[in-house]
Amino acid sequence: MTDLLQSWRFWALAAAVFAALTAILAKVGVSGVPSDVATVVRTAVVLVFAGAVVVASGQAGGVAQISGRSLVFLILSGFATGASWLCYFRALSLGDAARVAPLDKFSVVLVALLGAGLLGETLSLAAWAGVALIAAGAALVASGL
Repeated sequence: MTDLLQSWRFWALAAAVFAALTAILAKVGVSGVPSDVATVVRTAVVLVFAGAVVVASGQAGGVAQISGRSLVFLILSGFATGASWLCYFRALSLGDAARVAPLDKFSVVLVALLGAGLLGETLSLAAWAGVALIAAGAALVASGL
């Protein structure tokens, strides 16, 4: 069990399950609610939940140890997350969750490109083929064919 909890694959799959639940629950929750207001409610819940996890796990002292550089990038990431969530909830208020979520996952393609171009990360030919298939799948789902 310890090996499983130390596996990035386990946590990535768990994130995918929760992201799927997020899309379905948000689609129902955004009905009759302005999408920006729905995003604020969701964000408040995330803040309280994440804060509780940090406190309960004894990591609250780590906040003071964040370097200036890391803090800047975490703040920028927070702005990007906020913009992403605002756009996502607007898309959910206008479209089907079954189309919005897969197109949102086009971010996987962008991460692969940016990771390679900006961070120097490398992917195998098979992994790049998978990225291409994700792009094709997102396009097909979004087109409604």
